[in-house]
Amino acid sequence: MFLITILQAQGANLYANLIFIGIIIVVFYFFMLRPQQKKQKDQKNFRENLKVGDTVITIGGAHGKIVEISAESVVLDVDRGVKIKFEKSSISDELSKKLAKA
Repeated sequence: MFLITILQAQGANLYANLIFIGIIIVVFYFFMLRPQQKKQKDQKNFRENLKVGDTVITIGGAHGKIVEISAESVVLDVDRGVKIKFEKSSISDELSKKLAKA
């Protein structure tokens, strides 16, 4: 009789634990995964819409103006005719957006 009471109490505890774990997973999704997916989507959209003449910043911190765009890379004019080729994935942000935020 005593053993049955203990097992019933543990069963109720089990459901409470499962509900708690489910709540943690939902919170983790909304506060960690969903914002990261949105950020990746926005970054991909930004890189697809680059155009010649945009002033951008690379992930490494180089500032330059886009003078040529190909499928996978961009050529930046970084200083008086000095041109450097970068992968599109290394373009971080548009400089005019950074200046507007400041």
